[in-house]
Amino acid sequence: MSLLTRTQGAHAGASADARRRRPGASTVAATIFMIAVAGYMLLPVYWLLISSTKNQSDLVSTSGFLPAAWHLGDNLSALFAQQDGVFARWLLNSLLYAAAGAGVATLLAAAAGYALAKYTFRGREAVFSVILGGVLVPATALALPLFLLFAKADATNTFWSVFLPSVVSPFGVYLSRIFAAESVPGEVMEAARLDGAGEFRIFRTIALRLMAPALVTIFLFQFVVIWNNFLLPLVMLQDERLYPVTLGLFTWQSQTSRLPVLQTLTIVGALVSVVPIVLTFLLLQRYWRAGLAAGAVKS
Repeated sequence: MSLLTRTQGAHAGASADARRRRPGASTVAATIFMIAVAGYMLLPVYWLLISSTKNQSDLVSTSGFLPAAWHLGDNLSALFAQQDGVFARWLLNSLLYAAAGAGVATLLAAAAGYALAKYTFRGREAVFSVILGGVLVPATALALPLFLLFAKADATNTFWSVFLPSVVSPFGVYLSRIFAAESVPGEVMEAARLDGAGEFRIFRTIALRLMAPALVTIFLFQFVVIWNNFLLPLVMLQDERLYPVTLGLFTWQSQTSRLPVLQTLTIVGALVSVVPIVLTFLLLQRYWRAGLAAGAVKS
């Protein structure tokens, strides 16, 4: 009798486990919703991939979502040969604007956020409120004032007219302050001071390492913002050799009615311009995972 009871209990337990493992209606609905959102997000990427493999005649005569004859290699060759290879220069300009601008913006934001979090001085909260206000101001509203300022300094149509505004990141300062307040213990700073370390050395050797996950986030955010920046270069630059890839592709797209071949080159160029952003995320994502793991252990 006890054996039968144990057998029935085991079956009951197995049935309960199966019911627990069976996804509920809410889980299925959430999964379907996420699949639909992912499909919506990836649909333009799929169209871009398919269209980049077509020549000009296939591009206008076939469906944008159906593949045709493979011409991606020829399209890439034509892209980098157009106008004596100007696209490669645009790509390098974007890399310089985005990588250098994001790097400097990250260091400035880290220093400002660390100072606002760890030092007490008169007007600290007022300064932080102004920075929060800067987060709310759209970049489009600043393009004209920036142009007028650089025009006064006779610095428009230069590398600096695009680079210098890119190194300011109010969101980065905000995130750095929040993260520094939680991740940089005051006890560690006091111990470093007792050992004779100066304030800059504490920031360089201790705070920056503890703030690394937030700094990677700031760098990636700023890199994408600068890479996709269009309005500021449009306002500031007239020299085609200084164009970033976004403005360069726009100029080609505006000429497609006169030169239809530029339509294909614009599409292929847009595909190539996505690659550096994807590579940056893939290379830096392990630092995010490391930061999350460290936080889980500390908590």
